Amino acid sequence: MPYTPAGPPPPFALRHSPQIPELLYGLGCTLALSTYQAGKIVCISAVNKEKLTQLPRTFKKPMGIAEDPATDRLAIACRDEVMILANSPGLAAHYPKSPGKYDAMYFPRLSYHTGDLDIHDINFGKGDELYAVNTRFSSIVKIDGRYNFTPYWSPPFIDKLASEDRCHLNGMAMLDGKPKYATSFSQTNTPQGWRPTVTETGTIFDVTTNEVIAHSLAMPHSPRIFNDELYVLLSATGELVKIDVNTGGYDVVCKIGGFVRGMALAGEYLFVGLSKLRENSSTFAKLPFAKNASRAGIEVIHLPTGARVGAIEYLSSVDEIYDVHVLAGKRRVNLLSTMTEDHKAALMIPEATYWARQQPATP
Repeated sequence: MPYTPAGPPPPFALRHSPQIPELLYGLGCTLALSTYQAGKIVCISAVNKEKLTQLPRTFKKPMGIAEDPATDRLAIACRDEVMILANSPGLAAHYPKSPGKYDAMYFPRLSYHTGDLDIHDINFGKGDELYAVNTRFSSIVKIDGRYNFTPYWSPPFIDKLASEDRCHLNGMAMLDGKPKYATSFSQTNTPQGWRPTVTETGTIFDVTTNEVIAHSLAMPHSPRIFNDELYVLLSATGELVKIDVNTGGYDVVCKIGGFVRGMALAGEYLFVGLSKLRENSSTFAKLPFAKNASRAGIEVIHLPTGARVGAIEYLSSVDEIYDVHVLAGKRRVNLLSTMTEDHKAALMIPEATYWARQQPATP
């Protein structure tokens, strides 16, 4: 986006490596990132092989993003609710404000009123199951609309459900439609017990066996299974690592530097979220790259080689990114939230879609 170097950049100004538009265009996908700090879900698409475009949409403290390809829906974890949005290519094609511009458009369909659970990662499971990392209650839960949440799994040392964030459980990796691995900052069982050793005691659990498979990690986030291998971001060291689930050891795939969190794979390319460190944070001040962590955006890694191949950097508005999601097969994506009235003009039924006709102004 253009901006005047002599003055402040406009909202959501960004710059990127020259090859990023061509890469996204070739992959035929859109990136969706969540920034709870700015209160936005941002969709980044390639207009062509030379130009990027972005679309920020307002949500209340958005965190985890999940997609169910079978039903073409998104789930977004917000401050006190989980919102479900459904894609309608038909409505996208005839969007009154920009007809023919978008090939996908997501509309709010329902909201689960969870209360303030500090939900981090979220994923669709088999059927209509929806799993979430309930950080406040140190557990993985199901969201189903009958209760605020239904407990599914907690680390073995957590002796009761309590709104105390005892170990900062934050990440979840799925396998065969069920939670397989989970990450936390510690193995403590007291309110906020993870804080004193936050950079040294990170843990990965096998949810199915109730075992610790790796420990003493530097703030693990965003566990993901790619090509049958477990990858994790170590936020406190700025590293992407591959975990040996049998020994608990790991190989550093790429040392990115900076606070890394949120990642998604498209083809051979991994898109990793990068956040600025919070000023006046006693925790972040301890990190080895604290003085140089001044960038927020997305780093692009060629996963087979671990090479860094490009980046998107925000110059304004976005300081912290939680999640990054790849919307495969969707070149230009729009989405509407309930924060504006636009979504109410769109109707979708199984056989057809309708945009409300604009009423003439009253004389």
